[in-house]
Amino acid sequence: MLNKYIRNWKIGHKLGLGFAFVILLMLALTVTGYTQLGRVNQGVNLVVKEVYPKTATVNRIKADLDHIARSMRNLLLLSTLDERKPEQAAIDKSGKQIELDLAQFGKLASSAEEKKLLQAVLAAKQRYQPVLDKFLKLVVENEVEQAKDLVLPEIAPLQDQYFAALDQLVTLQASQMERSGSDAASISGAAQVLMIILLAFAGLVAVLIAILTTRAITASLKAAILLAESVAGGDLRADIEVRSNDETGQLLTSLNQMSQSLINTVGQVRKSSENIGLASREIANGNMDLSNRTEQQASGLEETAASMEQLTATVGQNAENAAQAHDLAGKAYQHAGKGGKVIDQVELTMGAIKASSNKIVDIIGVIDGIAFQTNILALNAAVEAARAGENGRGFAVVAAEVRNLSQRSASAAKEIKTLIADSVGQVDTGGKLVNEASLTMRDIVISVQHVAEIISEISAASREQNTGIVQVNQAISMMDQMTQQNAALVEQAAAAARSMQDEAELLVETVAVFKLEKAMQAAPAPVDIPVHARPALRMSSNSKVLRS
Repeated sequence: MLNKYIRNWKIGHKLGLGFAFVILLMLALTVTGYTQLGRVNQGVNLVVKEVYPKTATVNRIKADLDHIARSMRNLLLLSTLDERKPEQAAIDKSGKQIELDLAQFGKLASSAEEKKLLQAVLAAKQRYQPVLDKFLKLVVENEVEQAKDLVLPEIAPLQDQYFAALDQLVTLQASQMERSGSDAASISGAAQVLMIILLAFAGLVAVLIAILTTRAITASLKAAILLAESVAGGDLRADIEVRSNDETGQLLTSLNQMSQSLINTVGQVRKSSENIGLASREIANGNMDLSNRTEQQASGLEETAASMEQLTATVGQNAENAAQAHDLAGKAYQHAGKGGKVIDQVELTMGAIKASSNKIVDIIGVIDGIAFQTNILALNAAVEAARAGENGRGFAVVAAEVRNLSQRSASAAKEIKTLIADSVGQVDTGGKLVNEASLTMRDIVISVQHVAEIISEISAASREQNTGIVQVNQAISMMDQMTQQNAALVEQAAAAARSMQDEAELLVETVAVFKLEKAMQAAPAPVDIPVHARPALRMSSNSKVLRS
């Protein structure tokens, strides 16, 4: 019943329970040993801290009392006071030490019996001390004989009583030490027996837990090994009965599920391998057809490439002609610009001539004014000469000559003015013509510039067209290469399809090793994979080259 209950536990719980139980037993052993050792330690502490110090104190008192007795004997044997002083000092020192030890023992005494015996010791001391003092007084007074008479009859019995009382204390402490030792021995023996019993019980329980846990784990693992060996041998019909819910039970359940999944997978692989064989044959046939059409496409691309090379040469020649026209238009533009500058200079020169002619007209106007004034002066002189009569006749002749000269000057000035006016008119006409020529030259320069720009655009377009056609030619060449490569790849694909067909047949033979008859009854039937023929390739002028 317990085994069936524990069987469904997790392995961790089983191991945890086993180790926990063993740890609890070890803790019980430890606590028991610690408790017993504590009791033994208490007994030892009692001996070390109480019994032994009291025993040592009583023994010191006895030693001091014995020392006093020896010093008393020495005092009776010594003859001088100086020789007796060290012994007297020793007696005083021992007496004081006895007082201290008795006080110390009184502090250590805890039981009623110890206190009773201590009172007996104190009573013996009180009887002994006066006689000792009397003895020391006689020795100091050098009454040695009287002191001797005092020792045997009085001091010796009291000293014996004193020692007897101390011996009773020593006997009591010895009995306490013996009792503590026997208690410690009995406690230690009982602890050893108890620890041996607990240790044996812990060992039995640990062995039992180990056996149960090992059986629970190894049984399932053996079943898993058998299933794995069966699958490795190609037999998928084996099935394992799962009897536990622990990790090993879950492992067996997973192995059963794995076996069933493997059965389904092998069945599907077997069916798929047959479909792959059929598909590979169709792929091989389609690849042969594709290879033929690819060769036709490659020949068409070769012809297109040849035509594109001719077109490239023609466009290149047009580009060179456009470049030459662009250079000629540039030179014409430069010459037209120079002509325009010359016309501008002529226009400036005509303007300067016109300005000079205007200045000459002004000067002639001044000369005409001077001639007019001279004529008036000549008239005035003739009038004055007429008034003078004979005396003014010579002056009249001069005035007449001056008048003729002024008239001739005025006539010449008029003629020059007329000529200058005609020249100015002609200069104005020439200026207008120069302006018209300048405007016409500017129009010519602008037209030549426009022609140069148009030719430049034509040249750039020709270069771009040439570049584009070169790229198209390169693309067609690449298409030709890729088509040839595709043809080679199609042949390789056909060979690969034939190889795939051989591999599919080998796969069918390999999968046939597995035994599925029993298991395939519950396994779902594999789904047939439909195989469709690929559509035929159509050659078109709009076909595009796909680059991988």
